Amino acid sequence: MARILYTVLDGLGDRPVPALGNRTPLEAAAVPFLGALTLDGRTGLVQTVGKGIAPESDVAVMAILGYDPFKYHTGRGVFEVVGSGMRFADGDLALRGNFATGGEGRTIVDRRAGRNLTTDEAHALADAVTRGVRFSAAPAEVEVRGSVAHRAAVVMRRRGGRLSAKISNTDPAYARVEGLGVAREHAGNEVEVCEPLDESEEAKVAAALVNEFTEQARRILDAHPVNARRRADGKPPANLILVRDAGDHAPQLPPIAERFGVRFGCFVEMPVERGIAELTGMQVIPVPPSGEDKERVYREWAQTAAREYKNFDGLYMHLKGPDEPGHDGLADAKRAVIELIDRAFFGTLLEHVPLDDVVIAVTADHATPVTLGRHSDDPVPLLVAGDGIEPDGTRVFNEKACAKGALGTLKGTDLMPLFVRLARGGA
Repeated sequence: MARILYTVLDGLGDRPVPALGNRTPLEAAAVPFLGALTLDGRTGLVQTVGKGIAPESDVAVMAILGYDPFKYHTGRGVFEVVGSGMRFADGDLALRGNFATGGEGRTIVDRRAGRNLTTDEAHALADAVTRGVRFSAAPAEVEVRGSVAHRAAVVMRRRGGRLSAKISNTDPAYARVEGLGVAREHAGNEVEVCEPLDESEEAKVAAALVNEFTEQARRILDAHPVNARRRADGKPPANLILVRDAGDHAPQLPPIAERFGVRFGCFVEMPVERGIAELTGMQVIPVPPSGEDKERVYREWAQTAAREYKNFDGLYMHLKGPDEPGHDGLADAKRAVIELIDRAFFGTLLEHVPLDDVVIAVTADHATPVTLGRHSDDPVPLLVAGDGIEPDGTRVFNEKACAKGALGTLKGTDLMPLFVRLARGGA
């Protein structure tokens, strides 16, 4: 059986951009190493979750790892909390948090606090909120943990009782559809009031706790020395925490090794992907975060993959790079990071790993079009190449070319069975 090298480029998919000559960032990018793989491989498109669903990353990643999110998903908050190393038990309330900048009243000035909050700043702010919040709606405690930049995980624990995840978000950019987190087409710019979504006492108490948390966190953060320094330096304060995607119990995920008969190691940067990896039984291989020096780090990732891939049946590698410039509406920056990944990651990987020893799969978890600045339901490109795979004649790797590939349009949950079949020599 060939080893599977499964690479996901977060937010890779896009739409034509006028500033790039009506090309997508991927179409405009110079990607010779992905191009060489394409000449040796087969292509298609992936509708990761479903038409009309602009999925959050957790929902999409579950699907492309072969777990139907409509069956297995229990809220992104659980993955964030578990991936952040926090204690969680069924009946607790887990949430994804964003440090954000608030203006007058409930106005949101910036959902990501200028996207320049340092991890150290986030840790200090999270610790202050954890120490300072005191609930009156019910006997409960809260723990906040900063993860990467503006991102945070939040868990509430009710003493002597349970909390329900049947509540709405305070983050106006995301809604819940059949329990899944999805990007709203038109996001508001005010902190939303958390509402119970059913009549249970557990949901009503959970909503009340979230609203208390939101108000108290604002007061604590406004007065914090970190934000005093940020204001003095001309940076937006991180004086809000927006929460979304509540979960109140761990998902029952059959281990990926049992589900597909393959033992996976993985490289991940974000707590949400780490949480999914841990709960599906993948072994997390330590790698440095990409941060500012993506060129060096992605070369290191590829070198680590070349060392590690024979120790597993497959490696799952999730590169965050393209997603952030998509959210920020920066077409040239998204094109540039795609080019960087091509030369630093794929260039290094292909130098050290023979194609006849592996099946290399390249796709995305979702599209993040720069013209929208958010996730969309657009299908994303797919490429598979390697041992025994006959080329289908596709000459370039991009959305338009892959739409004509021999693999057609697949569902996200179709991918893992396909890769395993190809790795075992199936057509």
